Amino acid sequence: MPDRRHFIGTALALPALTAMPALAAAPLATRQIPADGTRLPVIGLGTWQTFDVGADATARANLGDVLARFVGLGGTVADSSPMYGSSESVLGDLAARLGLHPRLFLATKVWTRGRAAGMAQMEDSRRRLRSPRIDLMQIHNLVDWKLHLPTLRSWKAEGRIRYIGITHYTASAYGEVEAVLRAETLDFLQINYSLLEPESALRLLPLAADRGVAVIANRPFAEGALFGRVKDRALPAEAAALGCTSWARLFLRWILAHPAVTCAIPASNKPAHLEDNMVAGLGPLPNLAEQKALARMAGF
Repeated sequence: MPDRRHFIGTALALPALTAMPALAAAPLATRQIPADGTRLPVIGLGTWQTFDVGADATARANLGDVLARFVGLGGTVADSSPMYGSSESVLGDLAARLGLHPRLFLATKVWTRGRAAGMAQMEDSRRRLRSPRIDLMQIHNLVDWKLHLPTLRSWKAEGRIRYIGITHYTASAYGEVEAVLRAETLDFLQINYSLLEPESALRLLPLAADRGVAVIANRPFAEGALFGRVKDRALPAEAAALGCTSWARLFLRWILAHPAVTCAIPASNKPAHLEDNMVAGLGPLPNLAEQKALARMAGF
């Protein structure tokens, strides 16, 4: 998403990008949030496990490099959850230290039962993320969603959160996810979608498009299982014609070929891996016919 807020604060010293000249010259592709037309970059940043480093100073310094490079390369969407250990706090602390809050689209989740507990948890998330407003608040794995949704709507009306949504990560929950999507007005759906977990494209992605709901694709590498499938194989030469010169780029561009997907959120704690992921967002993006070709190249 082009910065919707002007950068405020001291100049940010970003890591050098000499290894990735293409990224320095080309912007990331963006897609619209159907609710209001705001555009988001198609590659975001997940924080599951990678940002759960507590007070480890060395790990935090490395993640500071990752986060700064992510923003420097045009990324905005950073997704977390109170379920992810210290990830919210680490993300918020690093964003504050680097002056990155004005350039981030912060997404997190409510993951508890009970109205009062949900409100307290969301307040804790705002404190940990060091942000008075959360861009996207999601009901994590639909936990107590009927009770939390009115609170999310109220907080959105008050300006404390900007968008509301639901999440899940397993195909066994797709029936309930579909029912909620049909019954409720939502801004976002976060769901698992990858070459190893393509089932959400059967009903949920088309339904989200019909309902005007933005889609965040989680588990884009199936928690690393995709790399295990290809670890002894060379990337086919013809993949380069579709913008893929690494397996990570192929996996991500396969996801982005679906027009209902707004953003994919690979997690990374290595700057080089982060940069490789970001290259997948350089346009033009593949179409559904090209998605089938990418799947064949990957052996699916």
